[in-house]
Amino acid sequence: MSLPQDQPAETDVSDVGRSGAAGNFGVLAVIAGAVAAVVAAVVVGLSAAHALSLLGIPDPGPVTTYGLPAIRALADLSAALTVGSLLFAAFLTPPQADGLLDAGGYRAVRRASWFALAWASCAALLVPLTVSDTTGQPVGQVWRPEQLWRAIDQIALAEAWRTTVVFAVIVAVGCKLVLRWGWTPLLFGGAIVTMMPLALTGHSSSGGAHDLATNSLILHLISAAVWVGGLFAVLAHAMRGGAHTDIAARRFSLTATVAFVVIGVSGVINSWVRVPLDELFTTTYGRLVLAKAAALIVLGILGYFQRRASLPALAADPRDRAALIRFGGVEAVIFAATMGLAVGLGRTPPPPPTSVPTPAEVELGYDLAGPPSASRLLFDWRFDLIFGTLAIVLAVVYLLGVWLLRSRGDAWPAGRTIAWLSACAVLLLATSSGVGRYAPAVFSVHMGQHMALSMLAPILFALGGAVTLALRALPPAGRGGVPGPREWILAAVHNPVSRFLTHPIVASVIFVGGFYALYMGGIYDSFADSHAAHLLMNIHFLLTGYLFYWVVIGIDPKPRQVEPLTKLGMVFGSLPFHAFFGIALMSMTTVMGGWFFRSLGLDWNSDLLGDQRTGGSFAWASGEVPLVVVMLALLIQWSRGDAKLAKRIDRAAERDHGAELAAHNAMYAELAKRDREVRK
Repeated sequence: MSLPQDQPAETDVSDVGRSGAAGNFGVLAVIAGAVAAVVAAVVVGLSAAHALSLLGIPDPGPVTTYGLPAIRALADLSAALTVGSLLFAAFLTPPQADGLLDAGGYRAVRRASWFALAWASCAALLVPLTVSDTTGQPVGQVWRPEQLWRAIDQIALAEAWRTTVVFAVIVAVGCKLVLRWGWTPLLFGGAIVTMMPLALTGHSSSGGAHDLATNSLILHLISAAVWVGGLFAVLAHAMRGGAHTDIAARRFSLTATVAFVVIGVSGVINSWVRVPLDELFTTTYGRLVLAKAAALIVLGILGYFQRRASLPALAADPRDRAALIRFGGVEAVIFAATMGLAVGLGRTPPPPPTSVPTPAEVELGYDLAGPPSASRLLFDWRFDLIFGTLAIVLAVVYLLGVWLLRSRGDAWPAGRTIAWLSACAVLLLATSSGVGRYAPAVFSVHMGQHMALSMLAPILFALGGAVTLALRALPPAGRGGVPGPREWILAAVHNPVSRFLTHPIVASVIFVGGFYALYMGGIYDSFADSHAAHLLMNIHFLLTGYLFYWVVIGIDPKPRQVEPLTKLGMVFGSLPFHAFFGIALMSMTTVMGGWFFRSLGLDWNSDLLGDQRTGGSFAWASGEVPLVVVMLALLIQWSRGDAKLAKRIDRAAERDHGAELAAHNAMYAELAKRDREVRK
């Protein structure tokens, strides 16, 4: 297979110019890495190291004290550059007409492979450095394989770095193998997943309000990686004189604006739960928070002026990249310094809590007022930054699509809008109301949340027809145009992975098998205390439920057509397994996650086995509601399908004055005549 060829706009730049531009970007990347590493080491040396010594943490020596933050800053920068390069290849520059990456996308993917290898190398170095830092032993004493391997399993942060090594190597190998655009969104998602082990560890994952701190940190890190890495990727492309730089800059500008807002809001929330307002100016942690906030404001101002200067220049002349490179280069260096500052902040212990947390607050991040009641489940809210925000964003974006359609005179069924907004409301209530608050601590509430996220919300989402709405609301690229969001959606719907997942057997097995794997397979029992596990379970419930009901009653276009009888078979075929799952829960004599529930010290939740049986009854009974909704939806869809078919036949008859119907009648008359002759 041949490599992608350069686009015409890129042929204006000579090979010598390209190599020089590549060298300039290499110099910029090296400068940024050096700045990030030095700032991190200096900040730790001036503030964090002293703070750690006051806490009685032993000194592991200068190699660990200064080397760990420097390598961590390089790891974070490499992660951002990997994410940004793949973002660029997937969404900021178009592929060729045959689906192969164009020259700019190809180079971005290859850069991502090298950045991912650098990320993996830094993560590998951070494993022994983390063990040294945690144990207080010099790094030279923890290099022995048997001692290092045993220590990794006992130190969560070291284990997270080991996982990062594996994932980053997988991303690097994937980038080496990819030539087609369709794989780049998956690689981009893989790079985001590779960041998660670190996002779910550290001081944000423990102590009071750690649920808010962890969720805000996830949003913070992803947005920062997209902003920083995307900026570097656009700069690399502009320095090489790549084609479609104006489109890449315009798309990145919108992405960076969203990232800036998310970083600001999530940073405020994360700091709010870590340091009181009156200690912002009096503690090391508070002063570092203020310094990071000031850096973010400076970056926002620079980004604003860059947008005002570079986008009009590129719109007037796509080859005029001077403003973009000038402002972007300064912004990149400040970004690097900010990342070093963030590493120093992460190495600095936050102020100690003013009160002793309860066991429930230590495990959950918050207290519970008492046993779950109707009023508490409805009104005792604790907003979930991941799923609550997702519910609001999905509702707003959907309404925006409806508004766009109606503003140009197109109609959109009100029933679909009601279904979608109802699904968003179910998602919000299940994760941010008292249901979401009590779900980690009470198994019966958890099972109710599970049923809402896997059985009710997906049905309503499938009936909302968001893909159809997007395809109607978004403008097409047109022949010869640059593919955009509409084309991305079509590519996602009709790719081989979607075709495989929407096979009736595959969708049914994933949907039903998840119940047994999570609960009967011991996953829930092993990870009942893990905030990350609860996030993944909720994602699993939503996605597998949506996949199943998208195939059964979804009104959006699908990669394969499923016959109505097959859809009915999927519904009735899954019911026995679902009912048996509920009965199995009610029949169990051991408590799943009992060790965790007992550690919460909730006197009002002492009958754990009875509560588990209540959860099983919820699982058993909840299958009836979706069955009624699905059957009604199928009947309505079938009747509407018959009505549409009848209308098409009537229109065809009007066009040919009934010639087709007359031909059919003549054919049947001839067949009847032959049948009579045979009988004679």
